[in-house]
Amino acid sequence: MSTEIRRTLLNIQTTFEEGGKKVDTPTKLIAALAIIRNPWFGRGYVEDLKPEIRETGPEVGKLLTDMILDVTGDDLEGYGKASVVGMGGELEHAQALTHTLWFGNQYREAVGAKTYLVFANTRGAAGTSLMIPLMDKHDGGRRSHYQTIHLNVPDAPAEDEIVVALGASIGGHPNHRIGNRYEDLKDMGHDVDNPAGV
Repeated sequence: MSTEIRRTLLNIQTTFEEGGKKVDTPTKLIAALAIIRNPWFGRGYVEDLKPEIRETGPEVGKLLTDMILDVTGDDLEGYGKASVVGMGGELEHAQALTHTLWFGNQYREAVGAKTYLVFANTRGAAGTSLMIPLMDKHDGGRRSHYQTIHLNVPDAPAEDEIVVALGASIGGHPNHRIGNRYEDLKDMGHDVDNPAGV
């Protein structure tokens, strides 16, 4: 059984001005989406999701990764992932296709990332908001690269579909000026080598 892909979408946002101030170097947010048929739809409760994960994850992961890299090349700085499963599926189905190394490592290895892929998963009808959180691919404490791509697909997901997405950024969020986790940790007297602050 091969992955049934209805459509792919590529969204590119370029910001030239934010807060009434010009952005010295315009920033880009890129989202690559695939609308696929939910491989578990109509089968009731499926105990073992691994066969479909192993088949679908690498195929969709590589497809979306290639779409992203066609835009960013080596300039990619931030990255993330997300999915929305239609109302005929389970939230676990959306998570199954994004929370697996079979999917995520296609992207992580292609961009030489050191951080984990931040994520968002939800269940909803066609037009449900898709939010792709992003963080720096190398530095989890680099707050300038904590961003979120917001978009939706008016006709997806259908009840038997899953929208699977990867996101990327070139540059941090425009006119960043809130500092970073390392500065906060230093000011608070905590270990700057522990950006999670735990």
